[in-house]
Amino acid sequence: MPEVYVYAIEGRSLDEKKALVRDITDAVVKHFKAKPDRVTVQIMESPRHNKASGGVLLSELLPPAKP
Repeated sequence: MPEVYVYAIEGRSLDEKKALVRDITDAVVKHFKAKPDRVTVQIMESPRHNKASGGVLLSELLPPAKP
């Protein structure tokens, strides 16, 4: 059973997440010859203040998330 983990900053809509999960599942089915119901995708979200790039918190680098 293929498992895919997506690490992302929080703030994306449910529709965006659904579309991503569908696309990832389709790619795994195509390239791994897996059945769709056997593919697991998990989105691991983090707040902007819990990630940094270049020693600077993403909450300071990126614009605020859309409500």
